[in-house]
Order: sequence, then C-alpha cells, then structure tokens
Amino acid sequence: MANDHEPRKHTIAVLVENKFGVLSRVAGLFSARGYNIESLSVGETLDPSVSRMTLVVRGDEFVIEQATKQLHKLIDVIKVTDLTDESHVEREMVLIRVNAEPSNRAEILRTADIFRARVVDVTPVSFVLEATGDEGKLEALIELLRPMGIQELVRTGKVVIARGPKTRVRRVEAPRKPRVADDPKVVGFAD
Repeated sequence: MANDHEPRKHTIAVLVENKFGVLSRVAGLFSARGYNIESLSVGETLDPSVSRMTLVVRGDEFVIEQATKQLHKLIDVIKVTDLTDESHVEREMVLIRVNAEPSNRAEILRTADIFRARVVDVTPVSFVLEATGDEGKLEALIELLRPMGIQELVRTGKVVIARGPKTRVRRVEAPRKPRVADDPKVVGFAD
C-alpha cells in the first residue's frame, strides 16, 4: 500500500447543481489550500440541472480527504466521489498539429494508425491528429510525434466513469391500458 503522506494524483468526480459560480467555488476550494488542479472537465449530465466535474489533483491522502469534506459542505454540491482507487474507465482527448514534411507524411500516418488517431485536418505543411485514450497512450503518441515537429497541442481534461453498475437498473414498463373491468365507474355487467 502506498504511503498516505506521499502526494499522488487523485481523480475526483463531483456532481453539482448546474448554476452560475459553482465551478469557481469548487476550484477555489483547492487553490485556497495551495493545490493546483492538474485537469478539470465539466459537462451536463442526463439531467440538465446537474453537471459533473472531474478533477485531477495531486496531494496526500489527508489533504484530499479534507478537501473532499469541504466540497461536501458547499451548498451546490450533490455528491463527491474519489475514483482514484476504484475500478474505472478514463479518457482524454488531444489535438496535435504536426509538421507534415513530405519525408515524414507516411511515418505520421503510420503512427496515427497504430494509436487509432484520426487525421482531422490536412494542409500542405501540416496534419492535425485527434486521439483519445488514457494519459499513458496520449503521452506515448506525443513522444513519437515530437521528433517530426509538433506545432501545437491541445488537450482536454480527464473524464472518468466507474466500472460496473453504480445503481440498480430499473426496468421501464410500458403503461398498461385500463380495462373496462378496472374502471371504478363500471359497477357490473349485465348477465
């Protein structure tokens, strides 16, 4: 087991009410304690009045626990989950503009194919690649493209979802058509 006093990356999912100022209050909680948010992504959930924030923060167990407790106290926070040690799926996306010299074009396309990256823009002097995956995969792609000349790189924050069912699945049944015999206004049938 890792030492609880050693700083490490924590991935925290926060369900919040989709209101003005909630993002700045959540981010301010970490910055007030002197901790940098390494990655932050926010988006609406199935319920448009609720957003999900995914934060990646480096800190020791004590600091993260304290920040989590403080998050619970914010009025607009619905639920806080530290997914660091839970089984989960995580993804990031990166857009990379790379020099497309005629001598490198084939190598860039081979590298993109290996990493299942897509070419989303082509000019006479550059390619823009789009890739999704975990942090390690994207870092490996970037390192292989670096010698060819990366002009620009844009990266999203991490998005994470726990593996397996988190809530009991409810089966939606089609509404029943009322029968005449079920109608309370109908007293009986003539014999």
